[in-house]
Amino acid sequence: MQGGMRRNHARLDPPAPLQLCRKPAYEARSSALENMLQTMVRSTRHFVCAASLLALTAATPALAQQATELGEIVVTGSQVRLPAPAAGGQVARGGRVGLLGNLGVMDTPFSTSSYTEELIRNQQARSVSEVLQNDPSVRVSKGFGNFQELYVIRGFPVFSDDMTYNGLYGVLPRQFVAAELLERVEVFRGATAFLNGAAPGGSGVGGAVNLVPKRAGEAPLTRLTAGWEGRDEIYAAADVSRRFGQDDAWGLRLNVASRDGESAVEHEQREMRVVGLGLDHRGDRARFSADLGWQSNRLDDPRPQVTPNGAIPTPPSADRNFAQPWTYTDEEQLFGAVRGEFDVTDTVSVWAAFGARDGKERNSLANPRANADGTLSGSRFDNGRRDQVFSADVGVRADFDTGPVGHRLVASAAQVQSREKNAFAFSSGYAAGTLNDPLYVPAPAVAGSGSLTDPGIVGRVKTTSFAVADMLSFLDDRLIATVGARYQEIDTRSYDYNTNVRNGGYASDAVTPVFAVVYRPIDAVSLYANYSEALIPGKTAPTVINGAPVSNAGEVLEPFRGEQAEVGVKYDGGSFGGTLSVFRTTLPSELFDGTTYSAGGEQENRGVELSVFGEPVQGLRVLGGATWLDAEITRALDASLDGKSAIGVPDFQANLNVEWDVRAIDGLTLEGRVVHTGSQPANGANTVELESWTRFDAGVRYAFVAGDKPVTLRARVENVADEDQWVAVGGFPGSNYLTLGAPRTFRLSVSTEF
Repeated sequence: MQGGMRRNHARLDPPAPLQLCRKPAYEARSSALENMLQTMVRSTRHFVCAASLLALTAATPALAQQATELGEIVVTGSQVRLPAPAAGGQVARGGRVGLLGNLGVMDTPFSTSSYTEELIRNQQARSVSEVLQNDPSVRVSKGFGNFQELYVIRGFPVFSDDMTYNGLYGVLPRQFVAAELLERVEVFRGATAFLNGAAPGGSGVGGAVNLVPKRAGEAPLTRLTAGWEGRDEIYAAADVSRRFGQDDAWGLRLNVASRDGESAVEHEQREMRVVGLGLDHRGDRARFSADLGWQSNRLDDPRPQVTPNGAIPTPPSADRNFAQPWTYTDEEQLFGAVRGEFDVTDTVSVWAAFGARDGKERNSLANPRANADGTLSGSRFDNGRRDQVFSADVGVRADFDTGPVGHRLVASAAQVQSREKNAFAFSSGYAAGTLNDPLYVPAPAVAGSGSLTDPGIVGRVKTTSFAVADMLSFLDDRLIATVGARYQEIDTRSYDYNTNVRNGGYASDAVTPVFAVVYRPIDAVSLYANYSEALIPGKTAPTVINGAPVSNAGEVLEPFRGEQAEVGVKYDGGSFGGTLSVFRTTLPSELFDGTTYSAGGEQENRGVELSVFGEPVQGLRVLGGATWLDAEITRALDASLDGKSAIGVPDFQANLNVEWDVRAIDGLTLEGRVVHTGSQPANGANTVELESWTRFDAGVRYAFVAGDKPVTLRARVENVADEDQWVAVGGFPGSNYLTLGAPRTFRLSVSTEF
């Protein structure tokens, strides 16, 4: 395995999708997944087989050619180099796998997807949440009482401030990240405490999101874009890059963008400014990247989430805004990261990465409560916040052999330190009319803790970890087994909002292992399995629960350790590919037996995922898949909730995006997308349910040459049917607030390059 894992095989065994039709790869685990998964898997088996046979029919020529011409496949594990795009250009052939670096999808023993800048640009996506509308394992919601983006992966939330930026935690803007900054949006499905370390915000049980900043390409680029969307929101952007120096080793890329105006929701105004500057160096032995970003994002009259008092009210018109006119959210973030790696020898490489963020926010919010008839009541909540974060990661990678066994030994140390300043104020309640006929009230007086204009320190978080892994390769690198462990320390401190005197804290540590294996019987097929864990801070035992004294009051529980087991099969025939996986994830929670407070509670999510991508027929690109989920609260602090389904987790969700290049008109491409989400429990007792919903999007783009300059016109309609529907329940654990889907939204843009 000197210098990377290499393959030179040319034998052609029966493809795994055909083997799957004869005998499911997950059959040996069916007893562990119980009757629910057996039923789901059997009901979808014929569909999967049919899809696999169709894919093989389209890909057979490429597969046969691959068996004789594939040659050498190299998995670099680089901390800087990016894998190339896959067929169709919408996803990449690999992405970051924590401390293991960038690996090819087929050599990764986990389920991943990496969405490209080309897809982001063609769909005119504004933020990470809009990119993730393409992922069948992800659903998008909002934070608790605010407008922070939140991503639900495999039924568990990932807070936007728990995303990584080129592998570093805590560096990204906390609530919203503009898509103009991004080269890739990488989705990792499953627990990541070993690969990435524990997320400092305490989320990430079901997966993780890594954002890769833009890099200068081979050819010079000067792209200008102007656009319009919603009611009168105007958009302008510039994307400029150059390579320079000997052999074009250095690259520089600048992105500037602005949005200003009223969205498709009445009275909702956005003012966004963003600047991103990226520098990179690619040498034979040294590779380096540095990125600096500034983002200012303000929303006035932003439509809030609604918390039902009981039954779910009928959704109002999708363009209706029931926000109070004095509400707003305003944030400004300065952030950056540096990452470099150096090949000490042909078999030993070292790396280091450092990042930081300074952010400030002011908000005046009013998220109402709603009765079943749509009657609203609300209160005002203001806060001021300031964050300072520092993040670092260093490591070494070495390749060597012991007899017939290849080794890639990786060791890493990481630390994240954050300091939060915060202040808040709130008002008494008021009547706010109805969802369809809101009553706008003058801004009520507020009282609270701390200074909103000069907030004091209220929290510090420090996570420190050390990890080591060995990727062992057998059978001429056809079989790769990964074993490793990460030692993690979590230290949190809280301070009084008024006096800034320390009033609490939490400190503990844990070791999280990983065991994973991937086997490639042929180059087009990978079989994989893994066991991994998630880690979130534990709780401190209270003095009293439901009037009963707690015998171990004040005891600090060990970090809650989520566990995941997964098996799957991947196929990549060159022009078309996909992943089918079966998984089980458990997450402990607090439990009280009448005497002792412990970590004996548990939520168990079991599911099946199918994702597909590629260009099975020239000019026809597909991207999407489906997820089946069963999320059960097996043991709860409130015993009456034992056996209930988790709030906001649908039993089925699916996405499909199709692009077609019209042969009769050169440069014309048509696009359609459907997003479906099944019904979701809307309270802990499962007595209220949010109905399933479906959204259709459509787009067209036309590329041509005018005056020797390439020009692309793009038009897109989201929510074509203009459906009025609630699209999410909760997101923040235990909450059941509702998010109203956006109305029919038109987007138009024109881009030209010089």
